[in-house]
Amino acid sequence: MFGKVCENMEASLVEMEGEDDHVHLLVEYPPKLAVSVLVNSLKGVSSRLLRKERPDLKKRYWKNVLWSPSYLASSCGGAPIALIKQYIEQQQTRS
Repeated sequence: MFGKVCENMEASLVEMEGEDDHVHLLVEYPPKLAVSVLVNSLKGVSSRLLRKERPDLKKRYWKNVLWSPSYLASSCGGAPIALIKQYIEQQQTRS
């Protein structure tokens, strides 16, 4: 679902991993797109779909919402993409 949202906004989801309480996304997006607009769309669409498909997640809601209103966005322009992807892959929850 994150990939589809990115595609609809002329962005591309390069890498994704996460833990039980957050996700890490590496997104390449055009400069005309505000990060806040992208994040709000990612959160909104995923929240609607997950509420519908995964009602069991309700016990994990924060103040009756799936996502907290906060997020961290960081620029990695100039860093080798392989290094950024490696970092995100390392964030995967270990079973």
